[in-house]
Amino acid sequence: MKTYIKQLFTILILIISSVVVAQQTSFNNGKSYILEEVTVTGNTNFSETTIVSFSGLRKGQEIIIPGEQISNALKKLWASKLFSSIDIYLIKTEGNKAFLEINLADLPELNTLEIQGIKKKKKEDVIKDNNLTKGVKVTENLTTTTRNYLTNKYKKDGYLNTKVTVNTTEVTNDSIAKSRVNMLVYIDKGEKVKIDKITFNGNEKISSKKLRKAMKNTKKKNFLRVFKRSKYIEENYKEDLVSIIDKYKENGYRDARIISDSIIYKDKKNISLNITLEEGEQYKFGKITFVGNSVYTDEQLQTILRIKEGETYNGVELRKRIADDTKPDALDLTNLYQNNGYLFSSINPVEISAEGNVIDMEIRISEGKPAYFNNVSVTGNDRTNDHVIYRELRTKPGQLYSKANVIRTIRELGQLGFFDAQLLTPDFKNMNPNEGTVDLEYTVVERGSSQIELQGGYGGGGFIGTLGLSFNNFSIKDIFKKEAYKPVPMGDGQTLALRLQASQFFQTYSFSFSEPWLGGKRPVQLSTSLSHTRQFLYDPTTGGANKDKRFNITGISVGIAKRLKVPDDYFTLSQSVSFQHYNLKNYNTGLFTFGDGYSNNLSYTIGLSRNNLFTDPIYPEGGSSFSISAKMSLPYSLFNNVDYEALKEERDALDPTDADDLIRLGEIDQERYNWLEFYKVKFKGDWYTRIVKKLVVKSGLEFGFLGAYNSDRGVIPFERFFLGGDGLGNYSLDGREVIQLRGYPNQSLSSQDGGTIYNKFSLELRYPITLGAQAKIYGLMFAEGGASFDNFRDYNPFDLNRSAGFGLRIFMPAFGLLGIDFGHGFDAISGTTLKNGWETHFIIGQQF
Repeated sequence: MKTYIKQLFTILILIISSVVVAQQTSFNNGKSYILEEVTVTGNTNFSETTIVSFSGLRKGQEIIIPGEQISNALKKLWASKLFSSIDIYLIKTEGNKAFLEINLADLPELNTLEIQGIKKKKKEDVIKDNNLTKGVKVTENLTTTTRNYLTNKYKKDGYLNTKVTVNTTEVTNDSIAKSRVNMLVYIDKGEKVKIDKITFNGNEKISSKKLRKAMKNTKKKNFLRVFKRSKYIEENYKEDLVSIIDKYKENGYRDARIISDSIIYKDKKNISLNITLEEGEQYKFGKITFVGNSVYTDEQLQTILRIKEGETYNGVELRKRIADDTKPDALDLTNLYQNNGYLFSSINPVEISAEGNVIDMEIRISEGKPAYFNNVSVTGNDRTNDHVIYRELRTKPGQLYSKANVIRTIRELGQLGFFDAQLLTPDFKNMNPNEGTVDLEYTVVERGSSQIELQGGYGGGGFIGTLGLSFNNFSIKDIFKKEAYKPVPMGDGQTLALRLQASQFFQTYSFSFSEPWLGGKRPVQLSTSLSHTRQFLYDPTTGGANKDKRFNITGISVGIAKRLKVPDDYFTLSQSVSFQHYNLKNYNTGLFTFGDGYSNNLSYTIGLSRNNLFTDPIYPEGGSSFSISAKMSLPYSLFNNVDYEALKEERDALDPTDADDLIRLGEIDQERYNWLEFYKVKFKGDWYTRIVKKLVVKSGLEFGFLGAYNSDRGVIPFERFFLGGDGLGNYSLDGREVIQLRGYPNQSLSSQDGGTIYNKFSLELRYPITLGAQAKIYGLMFAEGGASFDNFRDYNPFDLNRSAGFGLRIFMPAFGLLGIDFGHGFDAISGTTLKNGWETHFIIGQQF
């Protein structure tokens, strides 16, 4: 009986197992149903129709349970990032009909945010950078990224022990049906951690001092260091570890490696870095052969490579001689090919032997076909007309590809000033190595190129009002087209400027216009200007201006500037003719011995300049610009039959304190200066050098000399140099040339009548705060020195008035350049014995 029961039980187990297996097999394979109904349950504020529609499930469709349709519905709902939990259930089946339920819960929304541990003004950046605005969905990813963002942010500022906690609490007893949470972000920056020591182990060939110097961004504490702080930033530290190995490679140790590096926490404020090295053996270059070159001979390639057999192996320099990524216009093998059409070329150095620590190398070259530009286009110019851009392009359809021409085009488009120089990009398209063709598209972003100057202030004894309009992308051909005024005709690259300035002591009106491509075919610039100024003497009895004592200047000039091809096409030759009429009425000052009279100044100016500044004219990161000019009048004394020697002898014999002699003195000077006779030579040069990243040094040199053809006639009282201050012109409108030298009052470093010779040296360190399209802001530190002299006999280029200081520049397209400088003068000005000390200068519209 027991045996029978046992057998019966075994059979029952087998039957049950078979059924279960059959059901499981059916489930795994899935069964087809017609979807009859989908209901939505759970904690959500979305309508059932919306959720079902978004899931992709619809009544009457054929679905397999389980199957792909259910999985896709889950994926779509999760992808919306609106829910904290999602489940889909099979509620029941009726024959081949299936009833589903979607159960989900909405993600909570942010109700209130509290940030602790940082200053109030810093909180806005945290909210903006992490999108922590009210109503945002609070996900686990949001809290995690916020925590990581803040931790990394403060670690980069030297707070290595930063801890951030993000807590959320559900809002209860809320009249709003939505799920909401309050968030608390607590930031514990801790103490700022500095690097106390950097220790190297295993280095015998290169000293620890040299290795620490190779670490450009990671420095140990040193109170003398100004620009590189001793804070620890992991990203910079990792880069510096690579720099250490590069230092070894530069000295022949190609196998050098870092075995380990560690951080030792000395206390809450200080850490030490320990770096253990394995230096390896020193190598030398062996034979270097070129393989695959047919366009250039081995000798031509070797001239560029400049590495000889037997030299100490330098892997860093080898890489730069083949392709220097830090300089787009470097003299390297890659650019040799790229600048001559071989866009599809590749150059790879391969070590073929390293026996006896001597490395034999093959420079393997794949030249490919020469590439030609197929289509060249420009996008993004919604104001500037196409022809203004296309005439600047050095890359034309059908032309042989040249990397140098692409770089030059980018620089010159940036120099126009119509586009954001930081966003100019060339985009290569449809590159076809087989046919040797490529399309090139330049993308530009327009920026405001017109400026308005509207200001008022006190200076020169009264209120000064200024109204200036400068249209730097003007179109004079559309001036009579009503539809072109948006607000003025623009797009042809011309410059039109109007300026009005007035106070009770002076008035000035000026108009200028320039066309950079006269005729439209060649870069020949036509410039014209017209100006009129009136100046009145101070009346001590009334404290105002005496309109009966005036000095008027009317001037006109026309100039032509042409881009040259020799020595290279960075040079420009300019010529201009100008005329000024000086009219004095009862205007007796120390500078003019004739109070009633006139002078005429007809002069010719010729100048040679060279400008190869990098792309952004507001913040150049490299290149240079210099100009030398000579301005001269006709030598009237050679042909006007006036005996200036006799006049000089008579003048020297007169007594200026005698009334009759003073009248005669004025008559003589009127004859000497009725037509001004002079020559004027000037030189100015600026050089820009990038130190690291966007830190730039600008160095400058200036020189000017005003001379006379005839010593008996003497140096004219106009056109003189006035040194000192902010460099902006003031209410003295006698044709003087104002030279900036910060740290001293305006024009205080020249004699009362102005200098006839000057020189100036300057050094400026610049670093940008932002170079965005709406505003470009950079800080600067400067040191400069200069002096002016009354004659060449007293000239000493090293007898300088020195100064140093710091400042800020802000450039906004609509208003031009604004700035402030704080300069400290280290020398005494004339008439004082103590150094001048601090001066504040406001800069408006000056050169960059």
